[in-house]
Amino acid sequence: MSVERNLPEVLRRKAEILAGDPALIAEQKKAGKLTARERINALLDAGTFVEFDVLNADAGVVTGYGQADGNPVYVYAQDFTVCAGAVSEKHARKVLKVMEKAKQTGCPIIALLDSAGAKLDEGVSALDAYAAIAAKAAELSGVVPQIALILGPCGGTASVIAEISDFTIQSKTGDLFVNGPLVVSAVSGKKVTMADIAGAETTAKYGAAMLTAEDDEKAIACAKKLISMLPVNNLDEAVFAASDSDSRSIPELNSINDIEDVKALASKIADDGDVLELYPEFASSMVTLLAKIGGRTVLFAANDYTKDEGRLTVYGCKKAARLISFCDAFSIPVITIVDSVGMKINGAPQGELALAGASLMYAMSESSSPKIALIAGKAVGMAYASMASKAVCDLVYAWPGAVISAVATPIATQMLLGDELTGADDPIAKRSELEEKYESEIANAVNAAANGYVDDVIEPANTRSVLALALEMLSGKRTAKIAKKHGVMPL
Repeated sequence: MSVERNLPEVLRRKAEILAGDPALIAEQKKAGKLTARERINALLDAGTFVEFDVLNADAGVVTGYGQADGNPVYVYAQDFTVCAGAVSEKHARKVLKVMEKAKQTGCPIIALLDSAGAKLDEGVSALDAYAAIAAKAAELSGVVPQIALILGPCGGTASVIAEISDFTIQSKTGDLFVNGPLVVSAVSGKKVTMADIAGAETTAKYGAAMLTAEDDEKAIACAKKLISMLPVNNLDEAVFAASDSDSRSIPELNSINDIEDVKALASKIADDGDVLELYPEFASSMVTLLAKIGGRTVLFAANDYTKDEGRLTVYGCKKAARLISFCDAFSIPVITIVDSVGMKINGAPQGELALAGASLMYAMSESSSPKIALIAGKAVGMAYASMASKAVCDLVYAWPGAVISAVATPIATQMLLGDELTGADDPIAKRSELEEKYESEIANAVNAAANGYVDDVIEPANTRSVLALALEMLSGKRTAKIAKKHGVMPL
């Protein structure tokens, strides 16, 4: 009888919680943001969300699980309309519960972040709550994919939690920062705004946000796109129903001179021309894209020759290394498209360049995922060693006319053929002739293929079919590693 008397009260209380505070919801809408539950509803398929701890409403976070386009996910959404989404001990308990469930069931976890910060009246308990969430995110790293959406304030330790995630997506209404504008202004002596230091454009420029979006809806759409391309956990494979022919040729690619845009090239290779670029505003000479070939998700790590001749930069190396490491954890193949004259000569101390090159070389060397290189132009120095050598790649293909050299062509020509320049009637024309001779007779990929450093020189039009077959053959790749706790990536 007591249960029957309490039931209407429970339902009334749940309805009240789900309805929320109209005034605070209005403020959320005025800021151009969805509420926590609206965000979850936009992310998950209709009728699939199962909420945890509904009655624990003052924790300022909504948690549960559901399906995003049929893919199972766990989710937590900070609720700015409840205590400004402040992180407290209760808040952390709800988040940790859903993270633990994600670990136990092997499902991705998506965090929708929108919080004013720690609940100050809890003091050290609030700080410990942040640390506990960060530690759990680190524990889940490499086990299940983690996606963080920055849809409002995300400051201090919360920004660390976001960056531990595998993917960060920031909407124009989100702010990612360690110190707020008042602190930065006081220390720097220059007045700055939140947009200056923490807005989506700024964080994308410096590599803190992998993807940006105009609003909540578009950020959530990006997250759903990612989930559709990723395995559910590290024991699964990112293999989906094929939607394009593996044998499809690319007739518009007739020679090495037909490549104008490496992003367009990757799109021509990918299933249905569909690619998702990560870090598009960051370290632009290194292009990183997720795509599918024959239904199998791959990462393209490619040099953009139109940006400083595709030179490897400090940030470009780190950008690629991070994503290659993620792909290794989840057995996603990596395809490098190499067209670079090597490391950037200026712009950073030589030691910093060496450390960045070491990070890229380490990531490629340590990865046991299938790795295929396509030399579609120049592969010079570190670009060859870290992205296209047989030491780090399972298969290496090249287009006719590709160049492989220890140093840039002008330097190699001077060192090897400099004597022929002496006394030339037209030194400029003679140098051009000798450079062409070096690339066609000495550094040509055909010579590398003849010595086993390139597996085949292929027709550009057949690139997709060659790569699709290679991926299929490497799908059963197994490696035996030396017993160790883990290696130490140079950072």
